[in-house]
Amino acid sequence: MDRHSKIEQMLRTIEIECSYTSGTTGVKKISKRVMDTMAAVPRDEFVPEEMKPYAFDNGPLPIGNGQTISQPFIVALMTDLLHPEAEKTILEIGTGCGYQAAIIARLVKRVHTIEIVPVLAGQARDRLEDLGIRNVEVHLGDGHKGLPKFAPFDGIIVTAAANRIPASLIEQLKPGGRLVIPVGPPNSLQFLMLIEKDRNGLVDSREVLAVSFVPFIGEEQD
Repeated sequence: MDRHSKIEQMLRTIEIECSYTSGTTGVKKISKRVMDTMAAVPRDEFVPEEMKPYAFDNGPLPIGNGQTISQPFIVALMTDLLHPEAEKTILEIGTGCGYQAAIIARLVKRVHTIEIVPVLAGQARDRLEDLGIRNVEVHLGDGHKGLPKFAPFDGIIVTAAANRIPASLIEQLKPGGRLVIPVGPPNSLQFLMLIEKDRNGLVDSREVLAVSFVPFIGEEQD
C-alpha cells in the first residue's frame, strides 16, 4: 500500500472509530478542519525509522524514552474536543515527538508545549523547525505547573495520564476555555476528561472515553 492509500485508510478508520464511540464521547463526527489537518501533517515524520511502516496504523507507537505517539483517532478526538479556532492560543502538556503540537498548530494562532524529557524536547523542537512549523514554542519543564508566564490559554491539552487534574491548569484556562486531559493511575482504568470553564469562571467536567496513556511525569502540585 502506498503512502497516500495509508493516509486514506487512517482517515476512514478515524471516522469509523468516531461513529462507534459517539454514544460515549458525544462527538458524532470529527470536524473537517481537523480531518484535513490529520491528512496534511506527515505522521511518519514523527516516529522512529523502524516504526515508519506502521505510522498510519490506528494504534500508539513507541518514540523512545518510555513515551509513545498516540493513535490517530485519539489525536483527532482530543484536537476536536479543544474546539480549535484560528485566533486561539493553546497549551500542550507532553510534547513527546511533537505530533500533537503540529496538528494543533495548523488550526490555531499559537501553541506552547511543555516536555519534561530533555532529549524529546530537543528532538521535537528540531523536527518542528525542519517541517517549517513556526507557531509552536517548545518549553522544557514540569507540565504540572503549566506555563503561568503565557497564561491564560484558550485551551489546554494533556497527552499523559494524571492522577488528578492539576489545579494550576484550571487556573490558567481562560473563561470559555476547554481542558482535555486523561485521568487515572498507570496500568489501570483511565478516562479522557473534558473540563469546561464558563464565562463566569465556573468549571464543569465530564468523562469522554476510557483510554490508556503513559503517566504524567513530574511533581504533582497542591
